[in-house]
Amino acid sequence: MTNKLIAFEGIDGSGKSTQIKKLAEKIKGNGEDVYTTFEPTDNYIGKLIRDVFSYRYEASQETIAGLFVADRLDHLLHPEHGMLKMLETKHVLTDRYYFSSYAYHGVHVDMTWVMEANRMAVSKGKADLHIFIDVNPEICLKRIHNNRTHIETYETLDNLIRVRNQYLLAFDQMKDRENIMMVDGNRSEDDIAEEIWSLFKNME
Repeated sequence: MTNKLIAFEGIDGSGKSTQIKKLAEKIKGNGEDVYTTFEPTDNYIGKLIRDVFSYRYEASQETIAGLFVADRLDHLLHPEHGMLKMLETKHVLTDRYYFSSYAYHGVHVDMTWVMEANRMAVSKGKADLHIFIDVNPEICLKRIHNNRTHIETYETLDNLIRVRNQYLLAFDQMKDRENIMMVDGNRSEDDIAEEIWSLFKNME
């Protein structure tokens, strides 16, 4: 199998991080190299995005969407630790990618603009597979409140519902151009992990 770029998507509290960790462990156990990463990154632009979400810096929705595009391009193209560089020697699993922008920013900014702004990232680093872990927004909100000491600005039930709907809209629009797999996240972590492992093994 050639090295794959796999993006995990889902609303906050859907369990993406847990499933990335489980898949990475299985890939390593299979004797293959893997690199795990996330967006927004912890690089300079990503830190500014986190400042916005933590109320330390105020920015318009258009500015936030633009910051994510810049962070994503750096994440993809950085000459030392960008995802394309990592793909030369290992599989790459990312917690969020461009469909997150379509979903989260499409709530506030015209979806067509968001897709156009991300066009370079898509053309240079199209994901081999997008895994969407679909979980009831009410369950996600309970997980967020149970597991976090700090709640981000966008983590409300109404917004989680809107974002999920935007995801579904974006998937429908891009279904003929992207490899998207919907995974039922309302099950046990192990059952979800087994399905994702099967998806990975079936990739060519």
